[in-house]
Amino acid sequence: MPMKYTVSQWDGKKVIIGESGMPDTQPANLLIGFHGAESTPENILVKCNQLKLSNTLFVFPEGPVDADNDRWSWWLDGPKQKESVNAFIEHFANVIESAGQHMRDKYNAPDFTVSLWGFSQGAAAALVYALMGKHPIAKIASVCGFLPELPDGLAKNSPTSILGIFGANDEVVPSFLAEHALDELKANNHKVTVNETSQGHEITEENLKQIREFLTIR
Repeated sequence: MPMKYTVSQWDGKKVIIGESGMPDTQPANLLIGFHGAESTPENILVKCNQLKLSNTLFVFPEGPVDADNDRWSWWLDGPKQKESVNAFIEHFANVIESAGQHMRDKYNAPDFTVSLWGFSQGAAAALVYALMGKHPIAKIASVCGFLPELPDGLAKNSPTSILGIFGANDEVVPSFLAEHALDELKANNHKVTVNETSQGHEITEENLKQIREFLTIR
């Protein structure tokens, strides 16, 4: 069945929901894809289409910070970054709860896993939520991810399984920043698989293959 997309609004922001019919098997899967900074949900949607995961509801939220020209980011850069990251964590908790309500209402799926993946600042958003979000996350795939300046005093999320892919030739997120982020997750008891490649700041076909395998292995 081909993927069908609908647009909704959760916690005051646009989300794109991708559905191809949910088989009556449990647990169902919820996969949330984060676009990069100053971008749109459609950009990560195109890549996510290639994952071809079964029994999965796809959700592509729009970042809450206006970057002009109908483009969006997940938080502000600069001196207010801590506060902006904190606001993102609260906003995204509401997005997950809205997604869960959608799963229950449309698919009668009270039992489902939540996984995240993203690129660049979107990968950073997934890693931040793994560290400090209030909802348990089953798996996270990060491509060219990093960590922003983190808020103080937030509760730590439960450990999850993380695939961290980054490139030695990334001109936007240097490899040492990506590696530092994954080390921080390891230090907080997350199970991290690190894959340093020769790629630049991009999502490659090989990345998508690895992410598909990572997200489908239980």
